[in-house]
Amino acid sequence: MHVLIAQSDINLGRLWKQHLERLRAQVTLVQTGELAISALEDQVFDVIVLDLVLQEGGALAVADVASYRQPKANVVFVTNTSFFSDGSIFNHSPNARAFIESTTSPTDLAAIVEHYGQPSPENAAH
Repeated sequence: MHVLIAQSDINLGRLWKQHLERLRAQVTLVQTGELAISALEDQVFDVIVLDLVLQEGGALAVADVASYRQPKANVVFVTNTSFFSDGSIFNHSPNARAFIESTTSPTDLAAIVEHYGQPSPENAAH
């Protein structure tokens, strides 16, 4: 499982990365939207953990690039705001699979990412 984490708070990003690496995930950690888009152009990801409010660059722009370049990559949005708390994020991002608070325990986040990082039955048969 290859995971991209786009999180402006480097300490939080590192914490998530450590938990995912315990599950044997290969993790790329970036802090800006620009670096996330660059990573999407160079690597293939199964799951993208995307902070909705990146300090530099728009998360929705990253999600748009991901849906175009890597439509099979599942996006797990995290946030510490009330933006899209009505669930409308799923209308804006076709590959959005989860929308959770950034205060979610790293163990729970890792379990969510692991779930969405598994190959779907139709992809596993090929």
